[in-house]
Amino acid sequence: MPDETPVDLPIEARIAAAVGQLGVDTVVLRSLSLLAGNNEGGEFLLVVGGEHAQGILDGAPVLYWPELWGTRALLYVWNDSAIAGVTAALQNQAWRVREMATRVTATRGLALQVEVGALLTDEVARVRAAAARALGAIGDDLEVIRPLLKDPEIEVRRGAQQGIDAIRKRRPAAATPEQV
Repeated sequence: MPDETPVDLPIEARIAAAVGQLGVDTVVLRSLSLLAGNNEGGEFLLVVGGEHAQGILDGAPVLYWPELWGTRALLYVWNDSAIAGVTAALQNQAWRVREMATRVTATRGLALQVEVGALLTDEVARVRAAAARALGAIGDDLEVIRPLLKDPEIEVRRGAQQGIDAIRKRRPAAATPEQV
């Protein structure tokens, strides 16, 4: 296990070291195990959580952190066996996990428009904003995002505009002449 990997390295470096020692499939599997709420041991927790994981190992409440870190690891290591786990994470009870799952969905280009679209009405503004940005990366329907341009939270309005702009950039035909 990459126990010699310094925990203060950026996550990309920690994940790369783990992949070098364990292989892509094992790191993905263990990340998914964390996402599912399982214990993957302190060494792996330090790989995905870095310095912050030490607090949990020292007795701080676990909360949703290992699930979040397992999801975040999928930004840096991937195989398609993770699709089901990411799909499930979009419905996780912890908003930070839902938000991270939208980022993974967008980064990996997963065809989860319906599942991400359901988060456009999430009670947490950061999740709504992340969902709008993710739909900008994976979707093509401006109209599903457009209502968020009037959300009471500015962060959500920004995310909606970013999502719409991303769709327009990828699919110029999606913009009407007055929107160009």
